[in-house]
This record gives sequence, C-alpha cells and structure tokens, in this order.
Amino acid sequence: MNSSPVLISPTELQALMSAMPTVVIDTRDADAYAAGHIPGAINMREIFTYLATSTAEGLQALKATFAAAFGAAGLSGAETAIFYEDALNSGYGQSCRGYYLLTWLGYPKVKVVNGGFSAWTACALPVSVAPATPQPAVFPSLATTDVMLTKEQVQAALGTDVVLLDVRDIDEWTGESSSPYGKDFAPRKGRLPGAKWIEWYRFMKPSAQGPQIKSALEVQAECATAGIATDDTIYLYCFKGARASNTFLALKQAGFSDVRMYFGSWNEWSRDDALPIETAPPVMASKPAPLAMAA
Repeated sequence: MNSSPVLISPTELQALMSAMPTVVIDTRDADAYAAGHIPGAINMREIFTYLATSTAEGLQALKATFAAAFGAAGLSGAETAIFYEDALNSGYGQSCRGYYLLTWLGYPKVKVVNGGFSAWTACALPVSVAPATPQPAVFPSLATTDVMLTKEQVQAALGTDVVLLDVRDIDEWTGESSSPYGKDFAPRKGRLPGAKWIEWYRFMKPSAQGPQIKSALEVQAECATAGIATDDTIYLYCFKGARASNTFLALKQAGFSDVRMYFGSWNEWSRDDALPIETAPPVMASKPAPLAMAA
C-alpha cells in the first residue's frame, strides 16, 4: 500500500486533479450532491449507507458490492481515489469509510479531503451542479489487506491485551442509546466488555476551513489519555464502521502500527444474543479511603 499521506487539502486536490488521473467520490446524499459538488465528482451514497456483517458471506457481498461500484466509478488501479463529505464532524466519518473500504480491498492510491466540501468552498474553489458521467473501468482484483475483523476475532480478543477502542458518541457508550439512528434501533444497548472509549470527535480540531484531523502528536496525546500506545494492537468499532473509519485514518496517519476495525460493529454485535456486552454505567470505581495515621 502507498505510505504517502492520505489527507489532502482542497488546493492540493485541485493541483492533483490537473496533473494525475483521479476519481473524486462525493459520499453525501443525492440532494446535497445536486445542490453543488466538486467538479467531476461522482456521487456514491452507499459508501455511507451499506450495513455489513462479518460472516464469510457478508464479507464476500461487501467485497463484490464495492468492487462493482468502484469499477463503475472508473477506478482501474491507475487512478487516485479521493473521497469527501460535507465536513469531517458532520458526516459520521463517511468519506473515511470509503478510504477504509479501498484500503481493505488493497487499492494503492487513496486520499480523503481534509475538511471536506466545506473546506473546498471555504477556499472559494469551483463548484458544479452538473452530474458527473464516469468512465467505467474494471476494478483490479487485489488481495485484501489485514484490516478487517470478524465478530469471532473480536470475541477471541476479549480479556486479552488487545485494546478494544469504542469511538461512538457518548450516549451510545453510556448505554442510553443503541445507535445514531435512534435509541432503540439496535436490540441491545451497551458496549464491548473491557472496551476503552475515545469519542471520535476528539481526533479532530477546528480550523479556518472547518474541523480537520489532528496532527500525529495530538492524536497520540488523545490516545495516551486512555492508556493507548502507538505499538498496541487496536481493534476499533462504532455502530457500522463509519466513525471508526475516521479514527482508523487518524491513527494510521499518527503512526499507530497495528490497527484493525470490526466493520460490522455494534449493529452486528448487538443483534447476537450469544455475544457478551457491558451495560453497567461506565464509572470509575471509588478509590480506597486513605489509611488513618497513627497518633
């Protein structure tokens, strides 16, 4: 895989589009795309909406679905794929989900617009309302990379040194809600046993062009607050692998060497009653009272 930086600024993207073969993919809904998008961008909402399972059949369907979709969008292996959403803090990590999927599929050249479409417009760059007409290609048949976890692999990691990192919103972590789609969208509320928590928003910071992924040192500092080091084995999850994709990108750019994601995430885990969950309020145990000093 290409080790160059994944995040790209709007002005860097404009230069890249002029110099190299590119396929720009807009992950927003159809109405937002129709109202204005980066010129030449292709709308692929299913990047965000597809709900995956981690069974062998589910992963094969995921691979087939997106190999076909990316081929139809014009990705042959020669082009750089660039994903964007409206803003990195408002689209639940959808553009990063595209990056994660292509990383899993072994695609060699992938970028994400840091700041999204909001950053593009903040730079006063051109906007189009014309639908793009992609030139279909044959998506390359490549070996998948070892970034995708099954529920069995996650279950096997419970109680080990593997860091299970939950990056969902706080109401999901505390068990007040089961998902971003509604409090009772999934059948169970809670979290994976022993999981640590860093809300996905914490890996971003404000800028003049909107929220952007933090620097490597800042991302490392956020992880340090939860006792997570760059050489830990980290298993990420959220609800369906979008917010965790945002975190996956942030951690990989920050030098975390062993990061994988449970893409089925809470949407799959919560629907299997045989899988354990934690439901108690996530509070720290009281510290023991200090020993009384002898008179």
